[in-house]
Amino acid sequence: MPEAVIVAAARSPIGRANKGHLVDMRPDDLAAYVVSQVMQRVPQLQAGMVDDLLCGCGLPGGEQGFNLGRVVSILSGLNAPGCTVNRYCSSSLATTRMAAHAIRAGEGDVFLSVGVECVSRFGNGTGTISRAKNPEACDETAAFWLFTA
Repeated sequence: MPEAVIVAAARSPIGRANKGHLVDMRPDDLAAYVVSQVMQRVPQLQAGMVDDLLCGCGLPGGEQGFNLGRVVSILSGLNAPGCTVNRYCSSSLATTRMAAHAIRAGEGDVFLSVGVECVSRFGNGTGTISRAKNPEACDETAAFWLFTA
């Protein structure tokens, strides 16, 4: 059984919401930049060798929507498949676990585990800040709130 190892890692600086130098940077652009930096750290790894880009995002809406994993893959020049994982907590950790499992199962050799969350940008283009109720998940008297505006 193949063993999964982490060969390179990078992250962007952390800032306070709505402040700092990254406040005007889109989340997909930020994640693509970090992915590009990771790829440069492993020069023998070519873009075509990446089997999948798994992206964790707690609030995948607005600029963080539209299958962010695939968007980041395209923006970073990989053009590999991509998926977005939403767990509200530890989404990117879940992608690392998924990548390790895929490698151990023989589904591929190179996976990128990415996470992005830009709270400062959340309101840009987001139509999901409203009451959301799924009739299959609760009855008429139950209140299911995704977000409150």
